[in-house]
Amino acid sequence: MSLLDVRGLTVKYGDMPVVDDVSFTVSRGESVGLVGESGSGKSQTALAVLGLLSRQASASGSICFAGQQLLGASEEVLNTIRARRIGIVFQDPMQALNPYLRIGRQLREILVRHKLAEGPAVKARIIAMLERVGLSDAERQLRVFPHELSGGMRQRVMLASALLAEPDLLIADEPTTALDVTVQAQILELLEDIRDETALLLITHDLGIVAGHCERMLVLQSGRVVDAGATTSLFSSPGHEHTRVLLEAAPRIDNEDIPPPATGASILGVEAAAVSYKAFGSERLQAVRDVSLSLRSGETIAIVGESGSGKSSFVRALLGLIPMDAGRAVYAGAPLDGLVEQRALSQRRDLQLVFQDPLSALNPQMRVQAIVEESLLVHEPALTGSERAARVIETLEQVGLSDAYLRRYPHELSGGQAQRVAIARALVLGPKVLICDEAVAALDGSVRERVLARLRTIQERTGLSMLFISHDLAVVRSISHRVLVMYMGRLVELADNATLFLQPRHPYTRALIDAVPTPNPVAPSIKAPLQGEVPSLLNPPSGCVFHPRCAHAVELCAASLPRARDIEGARVACHRADEIDLRRAR
Repeated sequence: MSLLDVRGLTVKYGDMPVVDDVSFTVSRGESVGLVGESGSGKSQTALAVLGLLSRQASASGSICFAGQQLLGASEEVLNTIRARRIGIVFQDPMQALNPYLRIGRQLREILVRHKLAEGPAVKARIIAMLERVGLSDAERQLRVFPHELSGGMRQRVMLASALLAEPDLLIADEPTTALDVTVQAQILELLEDIRDETALLLITHDLGIVAGHCERMLVLQSGRVVDAGATTSLFSSPGHEHTRVLLEAAPRIDNEDIPPPATGASILGVEAAAVSYKAFGSERLQAVRDVSLSLRSGETIAIVGESGSGKSSFVRALLGLIPMDAGRAVYAGAPLDGLVEQRALSQRRDLQLVFQDPLSALNPQMRVQAIVEESLLVHEPALTGSERAARVIETLEQVGLSDAYLRRYPHELSGGQAQRVAIARALVLGPKVLICDEAVAALDGSVRERVLARLRTIQERTGLSMLFISHDLAVVRSISHRVLVMYMGRLVELADNATLFLQPRHPYTRALIDAVPTPNPVAPSIKAPLQGEVPSLLNPPSGCVFHPRCAHAVELCAASLPRARDIEGARVACHRADEIDLRRAR
């Protein structure tokens, strides 16, 4: 008998079905992937299993867990199942964890409520679980609040809370979407470690994750299962057109169709940029140190690195959103001085930013049409209302949204739709430089590919230049001409696309590349190349800041800070860059 048996599950909001006649099973020790784009019904299916649907939803069908019917069960019955028998890792741990309670207290409630431990055994069990999911200094972490942890650490706490009661089934809903590629590899490795004990229902839009971690997969489209079977079979021979589309849209780090080197003149330059923030008292947190680059017309430079590497701080200082402590920036031969409100209107128009979190960046009280056309009112006041409306519709179509979205508010959009509105708002002015801060991270595979293709087309037609911040190196591979790698605020490597991916010169770059999952279920898996968290910027390591995590570090690395130097077309800050060979066939 299957551990979880879902039959004919239908979830409706009013008369609109969001899950339509879905059936599947999960056996003990099995890993099943639930794949689909935003709005396909993946998360609604998971919420239905746990009885966590909104009050506005109605559900029918059958959900049997270990022979017990869950659909329509009372809260009293469901509370004996949730956390104890079925654990869940939500997509956004910051939303799922209680911001008012310390981590230790939140985890303690699980054990006490289900009477799984008492007295000193409670704390011991929590510490053991936090250590198991890779949190260093676990006893200290008991006393912190969620906002005091990094995104990767919060996701580890979320995973610890889901596994603490040793459930029979773990539901992981996009557990790595917002994580750095190295932390993603660590979390996926943890999920693999529990496979002998716990069944896994893995919900994701990332086919690379499914390929490496699921024996079977189901593909959802518009709430219905359109394809199902063994993962290896569906990857080699998809049974439905939608599956084929998803597979073709999946970015691959081994993709050889990459942009050729750009040859345009320099349009934007930054020299020795430094950015810091006030920390405690008179102490300053150095977020960016001595970073330089030159962006050509029609070129895309991707900026990659883990959280805390200084990517966003660097581009925000460039745009004048935060002050630059040292260094200088130049656009089209003119200095970019001061904060954004002190800059010329033409500079503000030509340099546009797509923020990482669209729901925070979009005004919740404005409709989509007003959000996108707002900048036209400032920069092109002579346009008539009908001309502005036509520009808005044209730009929305460029990112795959129809005029049906014009009257919607941000809360009425999915995460992917909101991100496309944010991109449209930046493109509507026809900027010369577009800065994308994780601009496609929230987009599904096929939508992401359409948006990237559109950006490439605009770039080819207009000479648009882009700074493209991303933690997804497979996307970076497909769109960038050059790649800047940052670690703890410093440049560690800068090279053209082909050189960096085929022959990285810095061990950190090699680790980032190795951490990327490949959408190929028969490809050999690579152990997570980096463990632990990035050190604190308030107390950085001596010498090379990467040396505590580097497998190639020697005594010199801890004693001396390496200076960036040019080696065969790459600029790299590593003492041993000309000694070690980091080429590796994938």
